[in-house]
Amino acid sequence: MNFARVFLIGGLVAALPARAVYAPLPDTAGEEPWSVTLRAGVMHDSNIFGAQDGAISSIVYQASPRVAFNGSLTDQTYAAFSYTLAIDHFQDRPGDDKTLDSHDLFARLAHAFTPSTNIDVSNLYQISKNPESLLTGVPVNSNQSYKRNEFDARFLTAPAPKIGTTLKFRSVNFNYDDASLGEQLDRTENLYGVSGSYALLPELGLVGEYRRGDISYREGGSTKDKESDFLIGGFDYAVARKLAIAGRLGYEWRTRSSEESTGGPYAEFSGKYDYARRSFFTGGYVHTYEESSDVERYNDIRVNRFFFNVQHAVSALIVASGSITYEPSQLQGRRGVPDADETTTRLGVAITWLPMPRWSFSVSFDHDNIDSEDPQRGQKRDRFGVSGGYTF
Repeated sequence: MNFARVFLIGGLVAALPARAVYAPLPDTAGEEPWSVTLRAGVMHDSNIFGAQDGAISSIVYQASPRVAFNGSLTDQTYAAFSYTLAIDHFQDRPGDDKTLDSHDLFARLAHAFTPSTNIDVSNLYQISKNPESLLTGVPVNSNQSYKRNEFDARFLTAPAPKIGTTLKFRSVNFNYDDASLGEQLDRTENLYGVSGSYALLPELGLVGEYRRGDISYREGGSTKDKESDFLIGGFDYAVARKLAIAGRLGYEWRTRSSEESTGGPYAEFSGKYDYARRSFFTGGYVHTYEESSDVERYNDIRVNRFFFNVQHAVSALIVASGSITYEPSQLQGRRGVPDADETTTRLGVAITWLPMPRWSFSVSFDHDNIDSEDPQRGQKRDRFGVSGGYTF
């Protein structure tokens, strides 16, 4: 396996690019390491604050320049960098602040010491003034803008021909601009892991893993902090050149500060099939615990998440894409608060026209629906837009 392929596989999850719509849009960047993309558009948002009642809709004018680097520094070192500025102007947003600027800054560096030993480090910093997915159960028409930093590091080595080991670390930091939201939700989530793999076949690897996670809130941590231990086993299977699947199954022991501890199965399965040029399917399933946006009443959420993405080249000039996430989950109530079932559906579709190299024009539609037993957490939101972009 060459160095470039090692770095690509290691960074599939670490790099999460910012995007304006849920559906995956085709990449128009050329083969040059440096690229500059200018994109602009207009959309209608039916619920700009994600309110359950009294939703405010608005036309939103958007501009999003992006500069990126993606290439090798040496035969053994790979680097990636991108900066995206997103400017949203709301025609009908209450108050004086009708123009919001968001920023995404991503950097990644990977170095192969030998063909079997490498390190991969990345960092994503976001200033989001107009969040793509809005919080549920927060006060009506509130400011949900935030700053988020995610740092990822992986060290991989192979002590024997068929045996591999991985050390990994992830730290995610949340800071909300609104003082009351920050008091409830500002936190740091750390995840540590060590795994071993065995190549049963050249295309099939078996994996065993231990993970340790901790969640530390900056206010009221004595009642909201959590610690988790995971034991996980699974596989990575390159079924064919265009098809790969992976699965993990295990158990999580979760300790909650000042609340009853819990535990349950942990699962993650995913796959990707590149069936033609500019055409692919990705999909999977995740079962785990995640943090709630209402930490005063709920410890966390037991999440079941099914996800599916497709991009299909209808012709040489037209690409259709779609994405759906379906989450039938359960809010885990604090003492005296009953659990509540909640189903979240996020759907996105887009049609992109590529009239010539580096140009793209898209029509997109996004739909959010949250159906909850908790009467304060329902939400519906639709966004319809058109945009165009050019990559230098």
